[in-house]
Amino acid sequence: MNILINRSLKKHFTASNIIFVAVIFLMLYKPTRVWFIRQISFSPTITKAEGSPRIFNYDWNLKGLNTDDINFSEFKGKVIFLNFWATWCPPCIAELPYIQEFYNDYKGKVEFVFVTSDNVEELNKFFKKTGYEFPVYQSYLNFPEELPPVNSIPRTFIIDSQGNIRADKSGSADWNSTSFRNSIDKLLDE
Repeated sequence: MNILINRSLKKHFTASNIIFVAVIFLMLYKPTRVWFIRQISFSPTITKAEGSPRIFNYDWNLKGLNTDDINFSEFKGKVIFLNFWATWCPPCIAELPYIQEFYNDYKGKVEFVFVTSDNVEELNKFFKKTGYEFPVYQSYLNFPEELPPVNSIPRTFIIDSQGNIRADKSGSADWNSTSFRNSIDKLLDE
């Protein structure tokens, strides 16, 4: 009897150990992490203008990595989608398909500013592999002082035409959801 119990426990522990190692491996494997993050991403919320932080100084030089250099002041008076991200960041990668779809439909209505510390070679390699097309910049100097500090990425701000920060989202989100699109449409009509 003792021998049967020991054999049964060995099989159980062996199977449990294999499953445990497999789960750990899958969570460390970048594509699996990206997939999981995408599954739990939710639609961000647009807040009311009253009581929102507001940007007054738009003077911020940005070096275009796949587009022309700009000064952020060119976007004053417009709705802005401002995203801080990197090509090596799994939560950033998880939200990019949503962002690309949103960008495809709203470029020309919303100003898109994607800021990274990646170099141009890394960015070009990533864009060639993924097919993304949105404009990416590096910051020459500090960004507007009214923006909260960006201590983690992805970090996205939605800024209305009056300079009010109407969304401040850390982490991955579904930027292409129907509810977010409806909120942006209302923001564009204000």
